[in-house]
Amino acid sequence: MGLYEKFVVPHIINCACGTKPVTYQRKKVVPMCEGTVLEIGIGTGFNLPYYDASKVTKVIGLDPSERSWKLAGERAKDLAFPVEFIGLPGEQIPLDDKSVDTVLVTYSLCTIPDPMQALAGMRRVLKPGGKLVFCEHGAAPDANVAKTQNRVNPVWKVLFGGCNLNRKIDTIIEGSGFKIDNLEQMYLPSTPRFAGYNYWGVAQSA
Repeated sequence: MGLYEKFVVPHIINCACGTKPVTYQRKKVVPMCEGTVLEIGIGTGFNLPYYDASKVTKVIGLDPSERSWKLAGERAKDLAFPVEFIGLPGEQIPLDDKSVDTVLVTYSLCTIPDPMQALAGMRRVLKPGGKLVFCEHGAAPDANVAKTQNRVNPVWKVLFGGCNLNRKIDTIIEGSGFKIDNLEQMYLPSTPRFAGYNYWGVAQSA
């Protein structure tokens, strides 16, 4: 990992993932989590304030960036439930099979190098009846926007730590063995359309 990725990217991501429209999306999905939660790509901990402490017993945050999860530790200080941080990428979930009630992934499937492998790991650790709660940006349905995404993506990926603009999130999730129970999609307001098409919902193992 170079100096840019280690020291600069976490702060860029911290700013980009803290906008008002993105925060509003987090507030929609994070309260759906319950029990023992595995959060993939916990980053700097933006989701932590939005967990429902009456439903969550523990959060396990997985993220390869030590600098990011040190920032997340500051946000975890005064929470009513324990938060454990694991410094590994999404493809390397070091938990037992059928050990968590909820997996939460927000704005991370865009960046994980092998999202299918990561999602297979998420399925493995979910208990029977457990759920995947997700909110991601990805490929837009409009041809002109999609064309812009494809054109910009190579540069965007370098600047934003491997983030991809053009992944079709629902296809990736269902292609990894999940069944999406409910899916919502829209362009976020006050956000460039090429970066603001969001997918969110809940899925279970098919």
